[in-house]
Amino acid sequence: MDIQTSHFDTYQHQPIDQITLTNDHGISAAFLTLGATWQQFLVPTPTGSKNLLLSFPHSTDYLNNPFYVCMAIGRIGGRLKNGQFPLAGQSITVPQNEGHNTLHGGPHGFHQFIWDYTTETKQDSVSICFKRLIKSSEDGFPGDLTMNICYTLDNDNQVTLTFTGDSSQTTVFNPTSHAYFNLSDTNHILNHSLALNSPQYLAVDAEKIPTGQLIDVQNTPFDFNNGQLLQPAIDALQSTTEKGLDDIFNVQPDRSDRIAVLKDQDSQRQITIKSKRNGLVVYTANSFTPDLPFENGVGHPYQGIALEPQTLPDTPNHPDFGDVTLPANQSKTYQIQYCYQQL
Repeated sequence: MDIQTSHFDTYQHQPIDQITLTNDHGISAAFLTLGATWQQFLVPTPTGSKNLLLSFPHSTDYLNNPFYVCMAIGRIGGRLKNGQFPLAGQSITVPQNEGHNTLHGGPHGFHQFIWDYTTETKQDSVSICFKRLIKSSEDGFPGDLTMNICYTLDNDNQVTLTFTGDSSQTTVFNPTSHAYFNLSDTNHILNHSLALNSPQYLAVDAEKIPTGQLIDVQNTPFDFNNGQLLQPAIDALQSTTEKGLDDIFNVQPDRSDRIAVLKDQDSQRQITIKSKRNGLVVYTANSFTPDLPFENGVGHPYQGIALEPQTLPDTPNHPDFGDVTLPANQSKTYQIQYCYQQL
């Protein structure tokens, strides 16, 4: 097990560190202090290491686009209608950053901050824990939030992402990761298969806000229960505005908390995602443009796929979606696990 820290670059006159965790099988995961970003998931191949994540070469690239590439998301993932929600008997309004709505924690979400960190080495795992006090005056949400975002790589080739929050006032808390995967040796994900434990997806309005209606996936391009190649699913959605997936699935974790399996049919690389929460946003990078300087080539549609486990979004405005309330002075923890296999 090994941990290496290096200078990545400088953002707004502040140094950005890259921290790389490596297990005993030669698999590495690298993270940036900007946005608590998961920058690399390196696995060995016959021709050298392969990064399973989309990544940029510079810090500014991560913030110069609207796609939150591989960054940590919070305090709350997804969209909040009109930046408003009920909380503890009050109507709360938070800063908007997508028209009238609040997306992924608003204009000063987790992704915008440079984080402090500590590392830990154990016999079978290595970890980095990003830490920060996010004040209400900084992001506009109720309460000052003491936040920990920890990534652990173990010898089972699994990355466990742990979010722990504790707020000085009752607030909302529904964090996630905006990791974009491409498991192939090509620059697209069309020959990936996706399997989801999901009987329904959410209806949304023209601003992608959930209406509250859940739609059965059976006999639709959104049925991934038995696994489905992404190419035919995307082809079936070419008549839609998105021309691909940008959808919220109601997932049902199995006994091992598995909600999704992504596999590249050519390389036989596979990622299994586990979460106890009931939502998963799936986005097939339909809107990527050539001005995105990814390390695996300039941006284009279907270059990667974002899989974002969370409680169903706009939760406070839909009580039947779940409860993302974080009571004052009480700690709450969520985990997401990503297990790599070479089949």
